[in-house]
Amino acid sequence: MGKPTGFLEFQRISDSYEKAESRVKHYREFIPHLSDEQARTQGARCMDCGIPFCNNGCPVNNLIPDWNDLVYRGKWQEAIVALHSTNNFPEFTSRICPAPCEAACTLNIPQTPVGIKSIERAIIDKAGENGWVVPQPAAKKTGKKVAVVGSGPAGLAAAQQLARVGHAVTVFEKNDRIGGLLRYGIPDFKLDKRLIDWRMAQMKAEGVKFVTGSMVTGAALPKGIVNDAKKTVSAAQLQKEFDAVVLAGGAENPRDLPVPGRELKGVHFALEFLIPQNKEVAGGRKNPIDVAGKHILVIGGGDTGSDCVGTSNRHGAASITQIELLPRPPEQENGELTWPYWPLKMRTSSSHDEGCARDWAIGTKEFVGENGVLKAVKAVRLEWTDGRMSEIAGSEFEIPADYVFLAMGFVSPVGGVLDAFGIDKDNRGNARADTEGGQSYATNVTGVFAAGDMRRGQSLVVWAIREGRQCARSVDQYLMGSSILPR
Repeated sequence: MGKPTGFLEFQRISDSYEKAESRVKHYREFIPHLSDEQARTQGARCMDCGIPFCNNGCPVNNLIPDWNDLVYRGKWQEAIVALHSTNNFPEFTSRICPAPCEAACTLNIPQTPVGIKSIERAIIDKAGENGWVVPQPAAKKTGKKVAVVGSGPAGLAAAQQLARVGHAVTVFEKNDRIGGLLRYGIPDFKLDKRLIDWRMAQMKAEGVKFVTGSMVTGAALPKGIVNDAKKTVSAAQLQKEFDAVVLAGGAENPRDLPVPGRELKGVHFALEFLIPQNKEVAGGRKNPIDVAGKHILVIGGGDTGSDCVGTSNRHGAASITQIELLPRPPEQENGELTWPYWPLKMRTSSSHDEGCARDWAIGTKEFVGENGVLKAVKAVRLEWTDGRMSEIAGSEFEIPADYVFLAMGFVSPVGGVLDAFGIDKDNRGNARADTEGGQSYATNVTGVFAAGDMRRGQSLVVWAIREGRQCARSVDQYLMGSSILPR
């Protein structure tokens, strides 16, 4: 390493934030990237630890010690080459990935990991500012055509990899803009959508064709799934016109909460609130759900719930409460027991810091309303014993609520797409496809592959990128007999 004693000499720099009272007045990103000198110092903290567990902690196996050392040495252009060798879209992961690499860092044993995520962002932002991210079109075309269904991180990663080895790639997206839940789902204050447009421009120059507003299969979508499609294209048509098809849609079916009163006005799936907000910020019509001055209850303690909290704060909600079925996690993990794996511990997001009451081990019993309009939620406290929950007698209470946002995760991809192709499913409703061997990511239908949430279910953006890249290699092998794409 460039400075073997750096981890002893320098302290970890935590992200700095624009003050909460200021940032809730806009939807822009509010975390500045590190300066060159700060990034150099943080890169110097990377230890010569022998076995870099961070590589395996990262789903795309980023070459983290390599680019940490390059940043320390001031070799920024070499650093972005190393970063891009494993990750097509570090501008996304450096902003919204929870950083399992940092949990796996050897320095996380004393709970002071290298600031890997902040260094990654410094690299890609500097590369963008200096024009180092340029199209990489294939030198020779193969004459093969590939359709990619879904334009989230899995679909975009697969499309870019396949285009770079010479295949003619067309990406189909049912909504009016490219990006999947990167575009419509993640709030703009966490991910500036200009970054998607920037990467799209590169991919177009590499030969990728994007088709928006086009739904693959004419099946009706379940409640809670946004669909801007003005036209449909059949599975048979794609199989006829293309040499291979990659199914890379998201796990969009939201988990519902079928308790009494679910039909009341004011009870919504999270994305029914978040997606219109993204469209409003992009210049579209006003979000039909306006929570200014209202009492908000968010059910679900994950990232989607946190996004509802942050968006509600920007609307000017009167109060925000977030509840979770599971018990409150410990404030700090026991590193000796959990390292290098992702630990269960208390996590507080920037949205929570803006204003939110939180409670754990809460079960929802009923949505209560008047004249068809939500007014409150009946809840009960839970006791967890050996992984089983039971209601605590006499603990029932009510939470005032004008709006409830259900943010309890997603159960499966849209079944109609898989059914249209005749794809076998696993017991969770995902496309059945292995990730190892000569037929990795291949479904039971010849020439049709599946990756990302479509195959593994709801997961992280970084896992979607990994699967898209690996799926692209499998498709290339299927089409050409061999592949030079990385595994």
